Amino acid sequence: MTRTHRSATAFVLALTLGGALTACGGDSDAPEVAENKIVAGEQPAYYPADYDALIEEARKEGGKLTVYSNLGDENMAPVVRDFKKKYDWIKTVSVNELDSDELFQKVLSENAAGSSPADVLISSAASAWANFSARENTVLEYQSPELSELGESAELLPSVYSMSQDPMTIAYNTALMEKPPTGIADLAEIVSADEGKFKNKVTVRDPEGSFGFTVTRALTEGNPEAWDSLEKILPLTRPETSSGTQLEKIVAGEYTAGFLISASPAYPVVEDSAGLVKIVFPEDGTVVLPRGIGVAAEAPHPATSKLFLDFALSEEGQRAVAEGGLASYREGVEGEGLHTYQEVVDEVGEDKIILVDYAAVAKNDADAWLDRFNGLLKK
Repeated sequence: MTRTHRSATAFVLALTLGGALTACGGDSDAPEVAENKIVAGEQPAYYPADYDALIEEARKEGGKLTVYSNLGDENMAPVVRDFKKKYDWIKTVSVNELDSDELFQKVLSENAAGSSPADVLISSAASAWANFSARENTVLEYQSPELSELGESAELLPSVYSMSQDPMTIAYNTALMEKPPTGIADLAEIVSADEGKFKNKVTVRDPEGSFGFTVTRALTEGNPEAWDSLEKILPLTRPETSSGTQLEKIVAGEYTAGFLISASPAYPVVEDSAGLVKIVFPEDGTVVLPRGIGVAAEAPHPATSKLFLDFALSEEGQRAVAEGGLASYREGVEGEGLHTYQEVVDEVGEDKIILVDYAAVAKNDADAWLDRFNGLLKK
């Protein structure tokens, strides 16, 4: 997955402007993603007989939709594009990019003040989703007809579905790390063998943030032996609050490596780096974070929202999800330039997948875990 080399300055600019860039475009020699063939006006045979009634109801809503999402435009653009191809009478899909936790607080505040314009909610903040959906009148009850095609992992919470299942990686600068790490334990052995070389040269997401807390805690819950590795790694580690910053600094050489970095923003950096940056799925446990999608209980366009949710989970929609740089988990989605959950399974094995659970974490448990982690990090 190599593209024409660009300078570090170009990387910084691209990451600043785009964050999670799509894997196609520009003058690169990477394979372009083939066109997603959308069949308008037709639904899969397994959809309920009265689905046409839902479509007609959506038509009456005026062809508008508002999405609150923690995804960037680059991630959402293929999904929005192809959803509008599927239903060509939908003219306006407004995507509001918000922080993972912020979007839930925004909806609650807007509803308390009168009403929220939010129709569809998309976030990878697992515990925030759990806390939000546990409240009354927050998530519209809806069973997608796609659920039967996706397996048990598709429904994260009642009426909250997995839009993608994105792996966390170890990213490293190949010019600075001669021996590529194979997992968290291997990374610990590499950096502890030369602490002077790696002091402050490793990065992890700040565990005080929702994303950082979710993925780092999932690692230790899914693989308790990871604490032994963290005892060696964390004293040499600096936390960052965004994947874009981590990847920018790995490209620039400020960091030699970073762990629990989402593959979604990392893929295009790897492809653009001419071999300077590579990623690995940890062989001793790869954390996979589902991205939740649900319909707001007070959605102004509930029927259109249901169509969007169903589309995002469909084969057509999952292909668009993968084109946007996220990992599709739907069987049958494959092709040049598309990344999937299955490629992670093929790499490390199903038994090495640590799938993040969408469940609330008690404050006492969260505080105790943070105290232990931050104690090693020496924050």
